Amino acid sequence: MNDLILSIYALFIRYVIMSVERVKMTIKLLLDTDIGSDIDDAVCLAHLLANSECELAGITTVTGEPELRARLASVLCRVAGKKVPIFPGAEVPFLVEQNQNTAPQAGALDLWEHDRSFPKGQAVPFMRDMIRSHPGEIILLTIGPLTNVGLLFSLDPEIPSLLKALVSMCGVYTNNLPGVGPLEWNAMADPHATEIVYRRSPEIHRSIGLDVTCRVCMSAEEVKRRFRSDLLAPVLDFAQDYFKHRDYVVFHDPLAAVSIFNPSVCDFQKGSVEVELASRRLTGLTHWIPGDTDGKHEVAMNVDPTRFFEYYFSVF
Repeated sequence: MNDLILSIYALFIRYVIMSVERVKMTIKLLLDTDIGSDIDDAVCLAHLLANSECELAGITTVTGEPELRARLASVLCRVAGKKVPIFPGAEVPFLVEQNQNTAPQAGALDLWEHDRSFPKGQAVPFMRDMIRSHPGEIILLTIGPLTNVGLLFSLDPEIPSLLKALVSMCGVYTNNLPGVGPLEWNAMADPHATEIVYRRSPEIHRSIGLDVTCRVCMSAEEVKRRFRSDLLAPVLDFAQDYFKHRDYVVFHDPLAAVSIFNPSVCDFQKGSVEVELASRRLTGLTHWIPGDTDGKHEVAMNVDPTRFFEYYFSVF
């Protein structure tokens, strides 16, 4: 009997230790997203909600119809059973014309329970208060145009120094993939905000560019076959509009997210990034200056697709 009690006690102690270690490994994260246009934002959010290493402290939405985008985010949070603060953010860029006026995936909202009321005009104050309340603890992940973050860094210039890191799916940095042009949507959609964010980067600003994310692609048929988790079910419904125009999914934003928890999926190089504003035709171009060891920027140079997909699906 004593041996049985000791065995149970030992298992209990082991469980407590493993639980403590799991809590210690958790990464506190803020997500800024334009969910509702390309499907990879929803694919990314589903992964973050399923990942036990991620403590999702808040979600802010950006570009046209930010409230509908917030509703879409709330669908996934509800399915995950998590109460995550969600704040609709900036609807229009700083100076250029808005070229993403609607959230087409919102047509699937009638299929799922979702929140309908959100605080107005509070996205940037929320981000500011959260980061200031947890100095050095929060990673800010940006997977949309950088309007919200540009506003945040402009209104409170100390914020970058209070972040643990900034990770962005943004820009183009190599010429290693045929068919990828020099401009990327998140960088060019609000180039002035992009310039502010990259000029005022925190000590660690990691960028995963279009040239690398395009290497993690999956056919629509395989996506439908592998998205079997309850949390991925609404993503498939959101994707019905997306699949009308494409028969594949590129995991742009999920790669940026996975690189936070498993950096080995990408090879990174240190240097500096400057954003083009002078040329009208190339406004938003990200100029990569490699080898600057004093630079704050780290850029993905390559990706291991097999390792990425293994980690992405492992959390479900």
